[in-house]
Amino acid sequence: MTVVEMLPDLFFVQRGYLNANHFVCRADRPVLIDSAYLPHFDQTEKILCGLGVDLGRVSLIINTHCHCDHIGGNRRIQDLSGCDIALHRVGKHFIDARDDWSTWWRYYDQAAEFFDCTRGLEDGQIIPIGAHEFRVLYTPGHSADGIVLYCAKDKLLISSDALWEKDIPVMTLRVEGSRTLLDALDSLEKLRRLDIRVVYPGHGGPFGDPASAIARSEKRLRTYLSRPEELGNDQLKRIMVYTVLMRAGADCDTFFDRLMATVWFPETCDFFFNREYRRKYEETISGLLGRGILACTGGKLFTPVAA
Repeated sequence: MTVVEMLPDLFFVQRGYLNANHFVCRADRPVLIDSAYLPHFDQTEKILCGLGVDLGRVSLIINTHCHCDHIGGNRRIQDLSGCDIALHRVGKHFIDARDDWSTWWRYYDQAAEFFDCTRGLEDGQIIPIGAHEFRVLYTPGHSADGIVLYCAKDKLLISSDALWEKDIPVMTLRVEGSRTLLDALDSLEKLRRLDIRVVYPGHGGPFGDPASAIARSEKRLRTYLSRPEELGNDQLKRIMVYTVLMRAGADCDTFFDRLMATVWFPETCDFFFNREYRRKYEETISGLLGRGILACTGGKLFTPVAA
């Protein structure tokens, strides 16, 4: 875990793979951007308190989208403080409707709690965060309700999962629809037009040279458009690892059956790989074990990737 003061009294908190990075505006009535993953709330609370934040005085949580690793602390903090919570209006609709499919929670069998979304955000809206002003930019693709936050004065972008330095997030066509990859490309084009000095992403560390990151992301997305099976392989790898992290390990002998009981795994194999469930499972697990991303010891799968 790394903490960087990116602007006066505005802190970037870099977490591991399971938890999204989040942001803390330290003030008498603090503002938070994203709140990590629910089962790790005790750790999130400790981090926030260590930055001098009284959770009972939080005034606002801004969520960049409503995936589980970004909204996990919302309900607990809102119960303590009565704070407002803001999402893009699409995400507000998902939360208001208690739609745990569009949020991915049910599809990927993820832990999350509903909360009260009190504000809907619009593309182009200016929102104050402490002494700093950020513009909301709507960036669908990875998620239908995705936003980034851009501070023009300091040329600073909070990119969430719309832009990472050397990778891209999972793309879930089954939930997000057939336009997903095209929407993601359009969102990258929107980011290309910004004057950006430094990017603070949803996963990984801060980086400069956004143009190179955008080019890398575009190349990967165009590969997925031309070779859909690569998208399917990527989805299998990422969500298998994420599932092991969510469960703090998995039994080697029963992991396949656990995946078959989810919605996402059979559907991914149906859609991309002609229902070859066992073959794709064994192929994917073998690759992850061979690369050291997963390990199996004492009959238990685990991953050395930080949660």
